[in-house]
Amino acid sequence: MIICCGEALIDMVRTPVPGQGHAFLPLPGGSPYNTAIAIGRLGRPVKFFGRFSTDFFGEILVKRLKDNRVGDDLIIRAAQNSTLAFVKLEKNKDPQYVFYAEETADRSLTIEDLPSELPAQTSCIHFGSIAMTMEPIASTIEAFILREGTRKSADQMDGAPVLSFDPNIRTFMIKDHDAYIARFEKWIAAATIAKISSSDFQFLYPKLEAEKALQKILAMGPRLAICTLGTKGALALLRRNDGSVTRISVPAVSLPVVDTIGAGDAFHGALLSWLDMKGKMSRSSLVSLSEGELYDALFFAVRAAAIVCSRRGAESPTKKEIESLTIPEKKTSAKTSAETKTAAKKPAVKEAPKKPKASGGTEKL
Repeated sequence: MIICCGEALIDMVRTPVPGQGHAFLPLPGGSPYNTAIAIGRLGRPVKFFGRFSTDFFGEILVKRLKDNRVGDDLIIRAAQNSTLAFVKLEKNKDPQYVFYAEETADRSLTIEDLPSELPAQTSCIHFGSIAMTMEPIASTIEAFILREGTRKSADQMDGAPVLSFDPNIRTFMIKDHDAYIARFEKWIAAATIAKISSSDFQFLYPKLEAEKALQKILAMGPRLAICTLGTKGALALLRRNDGSVTRISVPAVSLPVVDTIGAGDAFHGALLSWLDMKGKMSRSSLVSLSEGELYDALFFAVRAAAIVCSRRGAESPTKKEIESLTIPEKKTSAKTSAETKTAAKKPAVKEAPKKPKASGGTEKL
């Protein structure tokens, strides 16, 4: 069971209306919300934890979760309004956002709303995004993941669920860069998996190139650190129990791009779903992933993100759509110039012979 927590809002997407200019189309959204739906569409058990309005937007949000097999029994309902995020899309540019979130339902999640205990089958908690820039929800989720991350059992390593973090930076939501970094690094230290985009790194550590920033993240505590690189695919570093680090990069998949809304969420949801599908959703299993398994997980996620980009809005794919996606033969390895210590090689992955080559290896960092 995967639990996603954070904001759930309405994206008001600027849309052309023939003969009348533009209007704003209301679409359910929010990064952890989209991630939960991505997981549900891939057939994995998932619930959403958060606070939803009882207004008609809140009803839309809950209905979409149910329609995509996301459990809603951890959702608190409140009379406050739903958060609205107005989105402007322009060709070859990142989406532009304006948020209306003062005293709205999702950001008003408090410590008192935390469940006293989670379902026994909970194996992963996913958190992050703009929820971590607003109060009281940021402090509530922080307390939640710190509580669950230190849970112990007879098996000390797997007593706690995997904690998966995606900051999904929206710079206009962050007023004090240094204060945010201090809290961000606390969340990173608690996380088992950290997925960060190259554009996030430009805000977080602007003086570091992506791979150096990823190494910095790995050193703070996560076992798996991933950087999504847009058209260059994705790069992952996995820290094992003996201190060695396995580095795997995968190429992007080229499909016609309609917009990029929800691409990172689809990537993250697909990655977590792959781990769950393969019985790898535990701390001990994660650090024992082979190079081939890590490649497969990343490439599954890259394909999911590519499919979302080929559609309007955050419409994540099914497992069948991902697995049946035809990969253009012209795609080659996403090897980066920063890889100097490890020879490029394809992991021993049992897939079709047309599969693009990966850049991988294990070394001490």
